[in-house]
Amino acid sequence: MLKVGVLGAGHLGKIHLRLLQQSDKYKLVGFYDPSKENAKNVAKEFGYKSFDTIDALIDAVEVVDIVTPTLSHFDCAKSAIEKGKHIFIEKPITKTVLEAETLRTLAKEYKVKGQVGHVERFNPAFTAVKNRIENPMFIECHRLAEFNPRGTDVPVVLDLMIHDIDIILSVVNSEVKNIHASGVSVISETPDIANARIEFENGCVANLTASRISMKNMRKTRFFQKDAYISVNFLSKESEVVKMKDVPENPDEFAMILQNAEGVKKQIYFENPDIENNNAILDELETFADAINNDTTPIVSLGNGTEALRVAQMIIDCF
Repeated sequence: MLKVGVLGAGHLGKIHLRLLQQSDKYKLVGFYDPSKENAKNVAKEFGYKSFDTIDALIDAVEVVDIVTPTLSHFDCAKSAIEKGKHIFIEKPITKTVLEAETLRTLAKEYKVKGQVGHVERFNPAFTAVKNRIENPMFIECHRLAEFNPRGTDVPVVLDLMIHDIDIILSVVNSEVKNIHASGVSVISETPDIANARIEFENGCVANLTASRISMKNMRKTRFFQKDAYISVNFLSKESEVVKMKDVPENPDEFAMILQNAEGVKKQIYFENPDIENNNAILDELETFADAINNDTTPIVSLGNGTEALRVAQMIIDCF
């Protein structure tokens, strides 16, 4: 079991603490939170050991789980890496791309592993169809949320849209060619709603909309590719695959058949993949433990987190 400690005991930090304590791949050593009152309350309520300083916690563990505000990610991660500790770091990886690049360089220098908390990679609705997404040429993403003051210290692009940016970069095997985007600040000092169009060198186009001032929640992405349409509902954890194949000689009388202007006929098949219930946060933490133990590349590497942040920053720069 890997000895692990958590930096940050806010809303998400407490979730990480609970799951790490349950995991049979980690031994939870304790946590650090800058608020002495919050640290005292969390320690008293849940029985976790509270450390007085960040350095004291880092010295006591093998893995540091960073669940602090984005602005402090870099300093926390740098301190951990320079002491030879592996790091799990919540998204976005850092405040700036330069900070992220620096962490990648340091991790390589100190021979430690890092994973970024892009949790939607572990959403069962996505994992159920990921292998069926092949060379998508158009992607449509909607990530809408009701207003919540938590997270408004950063633009909606870094708060919400970056989830979809990471998903898109994980399935499109091409470089970004061009980006057009717009954002509007409604309640916060930073944009609360944004739309971006990402064009890739291979011709793929992704259209993303993110809002944190919507009347209802929505987290849905649709992938369009040759002879197939794949829909992923990250919120309800449902997936649908619609495939088109050549019509067989003797089609079923209830078969859905389309014919184009050239007379080519295609039969439509609907599939709803089996979705296995899971805890995505626990899965991302435990696969990181596997990467450390087996000396393999983490599923969402520091490089992946850096590229998602780079594209997010390019979008923000369009505003």
